[in-house]
Amino acid sequence: MTGYPKSRVFLRQLNTTVAAGTQPFLYPLSETQPVAIGREPSCEIVLDSGLYGGVSRRHATIAYQPQIQAGSNLGGWQVCDLNSANGTYINGQRLQGCRFLQAGDRIALGVNGPEFIFENTAVTLVPAANVGNAGINNQTEAVTLSQLFPILSTGRELRSKAYLVPATVTVTFVVLLFASIGNSPAFNLLLAAYLGGVAYYFVYQLCGKHKPWWWLLGCCFLTIAILLSPILTGFVVVFREILPGRLPGEHESLSFGLRLVRMFFGAGLMEELLKALPVLGAVLIGYWLRSPWRERLGVWEPLDGILLGTASAVGFTLLETLGQYVPEIIQNVTLQAGKDLGELAGLQLLIARILGSVAGHMAYSGYLGYFIGLSVLKPNQRWLILAVGYLTAAGLHALWNATGFISVLILACVGMVSYAFLAAAILKARALSPTRSQNFATRLSGK
Repeated sequence: MTGYPKSRVFLRQLNTTVAAGTQPFLYPLSETQPVAIGREPSCEIVLDSGLYGGVSRRHATIAYQPQIQAGSNLGGWQVCDLNSANGTYINGQRLQGCRFLQAGDRIALGVNGPEFIFENTAVTLVPAANVGNAGINNQTEAVTLSQLFPILSTGRELRSKAYLVPATVTVTFVVLLFASIGNSPAFNLLLAAYLGGVAYYFVYQLCGKHKPWWWLLGCCFLTIAILLSPILTGFVVVFREILPGRLPGEHESLSFGLRLVRMFFGAGLMEELLKALPVLGAVLIGYWLRSPWRERLGVWEPLDGILLGTASAVGFTLLETLGQYVPEIIQNVTLQAGKDLGELAGLQLLIARILGSVAGHMAYSGYLGYFIGLSVLKPNQRWLILAVGYLTAAGLHALWNATGFISVLILACVGMVSYAFLAAAILKARALSPTRSQNFATRLSGK
């Protein structure tokens, strides 16, 4: 096979998607022609828009400069960012303008975008048919230690790019679930905690803003503590005895309108305010703390409210499911069909309720959390914003509870609408975020 002449300077792409067993793509650099990188077809290195949506059309250039300093005979390679949407990073530091490269420098287009290594090593290069005019595939026969033991070279990227933490948590829960087989309460508790975490992780990834895990977990447990405290009794008295929120009895026949009104006061308004207490507490804490802790723990934008609101909803769902609904169905089915079927029915209900919380409690609370954060961002219209958010979240909650007695199909439609409200709030919150440039979810979109 006829190969290219030996080239000593090239870019080696690290995280490209290639067939199993092939080597990373290599792009030779020319001393006479600048090399542009981006999604635009006119670039010398063209990246697939479907794979790398966070890369701008013309993201960066690399060019040879004959003289690094005036009067010097030494040339150098310079990389320049072309005002890209998600930035160019050299060895983890964001590039401002241009800088000269050293052998081994790592160039990343965006925080989680494609990465290249600037190489200055003599290799024999041959054409790669599926790379295009600029891309070539390294077909050398030498096998490096990092190729034989990939973890030696990719270990640092496992946590950020390979979901190491979620995988570790999953393995831990699997081991604990195996250990708890035969102990139904322990098994149900572990499974509910894991499924609740999975549902929350989904929302967390959509939001794209970092928040301390221990703070989010604390919000979850604070809601549980509130529900176990006398505060709940006071809420029941106000919303279900003073206000027209008395929940319908099991055999009580009500019209849809009357049922909806009772659910609005007794479930929607009451439960959404209960779940919002930790979020409102975080708002106050944020005012008391100093930077950077007030930004990390407080509520300063809609994304903060969504993250804390959905964390609170996880705690509410866990306690309501494990403390009320699962024991009730186990008891009822056990009396009719035996203990084994009772425990099976309880497990089935647990899975459905916890996973369904994304379109249930998490959707309502996250939606209200958006408005709590928006009221902080726009304090001049605080009360209007809070009123709209509170009433809408309570209305969605009441609609779910009321339609559950009519049709499963209608109930599914209400659930999809509730999730759509939450998703719309998340997208709007990302657009309004003062820290949008650091958001790991918005980096998926290009310039």
